Amino acid sequence: MSKVITDTLINDRLEAKGFGLKQQQNEDLARKAVLDHFGVELTNNYSSNADFNIYEESTTDGYSVWIATHDTSNISICEDVHYYDSDLGDALAEAIRYSHGDVECPVTFYVEDEYANYVDDAIEQLFIYLTERYEEEVIEELIDEGYEQQD
Repeated sequence: MSKVITDTLINDRLEAKGFGLKQQQNEDLARKAVLDHFGVELTNNYSSNADFNIYEESTTDGYSVWIATHDTSNISICEDVHYYDSDLGDALAEAIRYSHGDVECPVTFYVEDEYANYVDDAIEQLFIYLTERYEEEVIEELIDEGYEQQD
């Protein structure tokens, strides 16, 4: 009798990696899994040593804009200034994805509100990306261990 790859088997392996249904159903676990994977620490305590910064500024005429930058002393109006905070999730996700930190020595990202919608959007986007990537990896591991996929 052959060993068959099941959704339960895949989920058990994904949970061991931090990207299964248990983490998907718990925002805190999902956030921790994503941030640990990329070696990023979010903080709402401003520090000039942060590796990436997202914060709100006001224009001269009283409008709010959001800055998302690696270098607060050299802000590019075209690339770093966002008129809508709904765009910040993509900017944060990209910065996290290419952060090059690790769990032992995480890089620090300053965000004014760690639980803003754009942070949740970035975490969700990266969680989905990593889950899909790990699922492919888990299936390959199971096939290497002699399991077969069902049709």
